[in-house]
Amino acid sequence: MSILGLRQSLWAMTSVLKLRMSGHRRPSALPVHADGVNVLIAPANSAGQGFAWARALERVRPGTVVTSMQFVSEVEPYSFEVDQSVLRGFGAHSKAWQRAQFRAAIEYKAVLVESAMPPFGGMLRNDATQQIEALRNEGVRVGLLFHGSDIRDPELHLASEPLSYFAADPDFTLQMRNRVLRSRALINTVCAPLFVSTPDLLTELPSALWLPVVVDVEEWASGTAPPLSDSAIPVVLHIPSSSVVKGTALIEPVLRQLDKAGKIQYRSASGIPHAQVRDLVRGADIVVDQVRGGPYGVAACEAMAAGRVVVAHVPDIVRSRVAELTGSELPIVEAAPDTLIDVLEDLLEDRATARRIAGEGTQFVRHWHDGRESGRVLANWLDEGEAAETPTRAEIDGE
Repeated sequence: MSILGLRQSLWAMTSVLKLRMSGHRRPSALPVHADGVNVLIAPANSAGQGFAWARALERVRPGTVVTSMQFVSEVEPYSFEVDQSVLRGFGAHSKAWQRAQFRAAIEYKAVLVESAMPPFGGMLRNDATQQIEALRNEGVRVGLLFHGSDIRDPELHLASEPLSYFAADPDFTLQMRNRVLRSRALINTVCAPLFVSTPDLLTELPSALWLPVVVDVEEWASGTAPPLSDSAIPVVLHIPSSSVVKGTALIEPVLRQLDKAGKIQYRSASGIPHAQVRDLVRGADIVVDQVRGGPYGVAACEAMAAGRVVVAHVPDIVRSRVAELTGSELPIVEAAPDTLIDVLEDLLEDRATARRIAGEGTQFVRHWHDGRESGRVLANWLDEGEAAETPTRAEIDGE
């Protein structure tokens, strides 16, 4: 072993020892269910979607057992639900865990690799390409799934969106550009089936399949009254998962101005548990999602599921793509930074129209984002397009 290799081994052993001395046990490997078809979705679980897709696939394809897996930090109080949670330190440095996880994974039918991240941590020099090839050599089917900034080209976004979030933070943009380059290199090398979670990414990857994000519509809709339905001052909510991406600096001045004028009650929060986010959304009339030309994602779908009026800047090309895919117009009210105040005042003035749009949003999410469509897409992938083995949409709706 070279001196460099020896140092790396010592560092790995020391890192694992520190975790063990801090009271952390080495995580267990993946469960292998002998009486079902095993599938793994790993290792990001962005916004809890790995877990949601796992349940969606299990529902649509009986006999399939899906495990979602995520690398987490030692202090991650607001993490989303996931089947297997692995501390990043163990993932990066525990060769025993890496070997055990891989031995279990090769018993699986398929692995859906998220965001070009190596699913087995530091194994094979932390190289996602080598890890995927190792899986394939054992007969495991592999797909690649992308969520957003892991594949979205900053240059293209900047060219089409003058207020692109990539223009707001040069360091963030450089980091994302390098990440996209790594994702592209992996795509070109492994040539696996591609999936994207938001329709706008089909511009980046035309050969990909749309795997819609999933929300629990019934849970979000439970106990909510129609928006703008009483005489109280309307509540307008903005909760940024990332203030740069969402354009919070452009949104807040408008909402504070309307709040000061007594036209709305502006509410915001950050760094809170997901359950508290749900309560805030249910208590709002209008949710302002983002104004920098980002996709409509989990947060917008959750707000629509709750029957709230959702306001965001969704570019025309994305709205057209949604119409092509779904046959429906996207029920999100369009607003750019310079039109946001007028859009909100119009909604406050025409409450009947606002409630109609909110109702359309709930129906849209119920049809496309409750897991049935996503489960069908993944089931078709597993069955290699054999339609006879995959339930039709009509059969799923008839449950």
